[in-house]
Amino acid sequence: MTGAPYAALEARFARIGAVEDAAAMLQWDAAALMPAGGAGARAEQLATLRLIAHEALTDASLSDLLAGAAAQPDLDDWQRANLGEMRRRWLHATALPGDLVAALSRACSACEMRWRAARPAGDFAAVLPDLARVLTLVREAAAAKGARLGTTPYEALLDEYEPGGSTAAIDRLFDDIAPRLPNLIGRALERQAARPAPLPLEGPFPVDAQRRLGVALMRRLGFDFEHGRLDVSLHPFCGGTPDDVRLTTRYDESDCGRALMGVLHETGHALYERGLPAAWRRQPVGAARGMSIHESQSLLVEMQACRSREFAEFAAPLLRETFGGSGPAWEAENLYRLNTRVARSPIRVDADEVTYPAHVILRYRLERAMIAGDLALEDLPAAWNAAMRDLIGIVPPSDREGCLQDIHWYDGAWGYFPTYTLGAMTAAQLFAAARDSDPCILPAISAGEFAPLLAWLRANVHAKGSRYSTAEIIAQATGRALDAAAYERHLASRYLAA
Repeated sequence: MTGAPYAALEARFARIGAVEDAAAMLQWDAAALMPAGGAGARAEQLATLRLIAHEALTDASLSDLLAGAAAQPDLDDWQRANLGEMRRRWLHATALPGDLVAALSRACSACEMRWRAARPAGDFAAVLPDLARVLTLVREAAAAKGARLGTTPYEALLDEYEPGGSTAAIDRLFDDIAPRLPNLIGRALERQAARPAPLPLEGPFPVDAQRRLGVALMRRLGFDFEHGRLDVSLHPFCGGTPDDVRLTTRYDESDCGRALMGVLHETGHALYERGLPAAWRRQPVGAARGMSIHESQSLLVEMQACRSREFAEFAAPLLRETFGGSGPAWEAENLYRLNTRVARSPIRVDADEVTYPAHVILRYRLERAMIAGDLALEDLPAAWNAAMRDLIGIVPPSDREGCLQDIHWYDGAWGYFPTYTLGAMTAAQLFAAARDSDPCILPAISAGEFAPLLAWLRANVHAKGSRYSTAEIIAQATGRALDAAAYERHLASRYLAA
């Protein structure tokens, strides 16, 4: 039987996990349902819960318990991994004083609410003072964590989302692909222009019908509505807890594809959350490994599986039935071409696979510069537009489509962005390995059956939680370390092949 120090740690982290689950639900509610007038009270509620969790993580006795548990000879591999994750979280927490944690929580809540008003108006100046406050506190936290972890301030932020991640590793991957992106985008557009344009789907597409279709596809993918729900928010996301997963999307009655692909993307996140090891709920080892794995799951579902020809064959009859469509525009091949159309769009969440990595690399470089103090916040809009022009070949018409489009910096998520393209690369490598392992996966998708794919992901990714590092999960599942090769092969096959 496991001895006292480790057992005491498990009990403490279970309580911390419950507090964090409550905060996650309040955060989801603030984004999806809460009236604007509740913002002030909600900010205090979240700050209090985060402070409670922080105080529990920084309790003076925790250091002795961690040392005592490390000396126990009776821990199994999962418990050892859990202890390692406990220690990582303890190091992050003890780097920050409680007043900084509370101040940062309040600043992020205030800035996010200001962003919600500023984004539709394209008014960066309106949110600038709040964002400056957030960035000041984020820099303070990053410096303290960097000193505690023995990393750079930016890598300390990155470690919250990508444990063990390094800028050197990211730079190697991004510096490899970034110079080729403008040419890749240009070649894909040339190939696309040489063919007749796909036929547009004629709307309108009523929101109720879009929601019904989204729910039906979520069920086919394996989403359990006894343990989750779908709502609407300004920025689509997946929140909640593994036993109560909350998804959101946003609808446009002139474009059914935007909400549908958003739902499929967030469902990928949700399936990962639901597939995490139930025996380790509210323990660090039972949590998602990191955001590059998390993003790989959403992008694998949306981009790899649900923009495939096989998915179009399955989905075409559903779309015709849902929206009363008929004729060539509603045939599978046209839907596939619509779903794989390349465009120089300013909006990341609507971007195609070819331009998407440029959107992420742009944000990664800008946030590193802001954390380092090499880019002043007032200069962010101009720097953003210049990077968009250089990497994607388009300048946003306003800050609404530019530096205000994403919620991340405004709610304090700095160090998050690189995980999107790391996730896209991981998704391609995982999906290739899954297809090699089970040749039935693609034929099953064409019949609307996702059980073979989900079973492979459950066994090779979801059920592992944080038992292994990101690199180990990828290597175990695919037989090699993460590189850009599978991703580039996928892009070339789908967008450059004759």
